[in-house]
Amino acid sequence: MCGLEFPVDENVLVGLGTADDAGVYRVSDELALIQTVDFFTPIVDDPFMFGQIAAANALSDVYAMGGVPKTAMNLVAFPLQKLGKDVLRDVLRGGIVKLKESGTVLVGGHSIEDDEFKYGLSVTGFVHPKKILKNQGLRHGDCIILTKPLGTGIINTAIKGGLPSASAIDAAVKAMAALNSHAAQAMTFFSISACTDVTGFGLLGHLAEMVAGTDTGVTVYSDNIPMLPETEEFASMGLVPAGAHRNREFRKNMVDFAPDFSPVIRDILFDPQTSGGLLMGCPANESESMIKMLEDKGVIGAAIIGVVHDHHPGRIAVKNG
Repeated sequence: MCGLEFPVDENVLVGLGTADDAGVYRVSDELALIQTVDFFTPIVDDPFMFGQIAAANALSDVYAMGGVPKTAMNLVAFPLQKLGKDVLRDVLRGGIVKLKESGTVLVGGHSIEDDEFKYGLSVTGFVHPKKILKNQGLRHGDCIILTKPLGTGIINTAIKGGLPSASAIDAAVKAMAALNSHAAQAMTFFSISACTDVTGFGLLGHLAEMVAGTDTGVTVYSDNIPMLPETEEFASMGLVPAGAHRNREFRKNMVDFAPDFSPVIRDILFDPQTSGGLLMGCPANESESMIKMLEDKGVIGAAIIGVVHDHHPGRIAVKNG
């Protein structure tokens, strides 16, 4: 990376050499630490909800690695004179709600004054060294499961124009603020081969990371993919964030679309997500039971969206149906 020589340690089990969601450091034969950090500028007007979304997003990387979050530290850049203490208090209160829900302890943090408001967390989680889930490792015959609907980037773009209905906004905010903890708990009962969470690279961008350089290919069936209300409507109006186009350009040589595939749905599949769902490989004979458990745990929108195979390795085929 840029010609830099990074420190090395034999206890680093997951580090800079892969595109995984977090780093993992072995403490003992029974314990490894998952470490991640994430922060961003406000994406909703309500500071309390922004705090919840930012915390859920930061915690998600630990869940995606098969771990349990344990401690967190706040990261805040805040224009105090412009926004005032009450806004900051509401954001931090929102973060604390999600930390409590996840059983994570806030142990500190750091703040600076900045003209641009940013908030997030550094999170440390626990995992058994032999139970780490990486974003590569899909097996031939696996089903691909997604645990949250797509569309947060498009809905948030439409919000800037005051276009979505109140119910569509509420659905998007609830999806972003929902922890991936229940999905992570469900994974422990099944033979999950690989996992990641869907965030800035969009569904197909993160799925591309899962198959890049491997002997596996994936076929995705677009009709099975859950989407937030009004997402398709706004995508058809061109209200697609620039990040979606960058994602598509970056992975265009890995993704094959059916000849009659809708460009609107294509854009949704590359839509950058905030605090998106988990994306995982599950054996075909376990996948329906996995979906049933996710539903029983209150996970909204989980679906089987594709299959893993041994032809066209390192590529994604996207089909209607």
